[in-house]
Amino acid sequence: MDYGLCDIDRCAERARKISIASKTFLASLNEEQLALAHRPFDDCVRYEWNYTPVERGGLRLDDMNYKQRGLAIELAQASLSARGFQQTTEIMQLEDTLRQWEKITEFHHPTEVFLPRNPNYYYFTVYGDPGTNKPWGWKVGGHHIGIHITVVDGDFVVPVPMFFGANPAEIRHGPQKGQRILAKEEDLARSLLGTLDDGQKTAAIVDPIAPSDILTTNYRVVSPGMTPTGLFYDGMDGAQRDKLITIIKHYVESSSPDVAAACWKRIEGAGFSEVAFAWAGPEMRGEKHYYTVAGPSFVIEYDNTQNEGNHIHSVWRDFTGDWGEDLLASHYQNGHKH
Repeated sequence: MDYGLCDIDRCAERARKISIASKTFLASLNEEQLALAHRPFDDCVRYEWNYTPVERGGLRLDDMNYKQRGLAIELAQASLSARGFQQTTEIMQLEDTLRQWEKITEFHHPTEVFLPRNPNYYYFTVYGDPGTNKPWGWKVGGHHIGIHITVVDGDFVVPVPMFFGANPAEIRHGPQKGQRILAKEEDLARSLLGTLDDGQKTAAIVDPIAPSDILTTNYRVVSPGMTPTGLFYDGMDGAQRDKLITIIKHYVESSSPDVAAACWKRIEGAGFSEVAFAWAGPEMRGEKHYYTVAGPSFVIEYDNTQNEGNHIHSVWRDFTGDWGEDLLASHYQNGHKH
């Protein structure tokens, strides 16, 4: 579904906070760091992202001093909800846990593909000039983090694609044993699945075997039909519909409250009749599983299939709005004016 600028709520105060955080971060960097951290808005690298531990563009946290790292983290905090920010920092710190676990289990990864497990191996980039009416944005990428924020026309804030992952999904050693950073991402879907009757499950469970990863992976563009359909909203009772909506809101509410409200208005405006929930894999907890929730304008995907079902990927995408593409089209068409 295509939207013009008039169809989306402005988030002027949020855009201002993100702009201030971005400019403060950039002002703290030296010339060499700026060459990595500040790029033109039309740089095609803005669309490149990956949730595996690989090298990528941007300025890495371990190439910043203590103050600069704090300012980079404050930029993330300005862009996310309290829960979204907490998950972001916990996922980064989970790299230490993963390194310890791989040592305990004597797991060896090919060094030519993977980087060391390091909480400071996260890369920050600002695109364009924050605080102007020209489009600009920023992103942070690294193992299991993919946050992309775009600001259009000065005060429209777009938070997608947004990816969170966790390995391990449940920590199995040490003082944090039992911690699940992305617990609700699994539990909310299981709560809905558990209320479905046999007929509904026939529609919702699309495969007894879960796919090995999210199907949209890190594609630049996603479209309807890339994920299985499953059981539609209209085929659910009132309580089940509420559970489905709760799942969607949980993903949307990783972004800041005002931005989440604008995004929810967009989703709600498209209606829920065509929203569907699909599950793949066994129903039993601890088994490898996958689900997706997709509607006319968006798709949510989750899998927990790697590392014997203890490794989560989750993502929220918009079919026309990732990286603010539809708003950018309207922005340029309307002569860059409010």
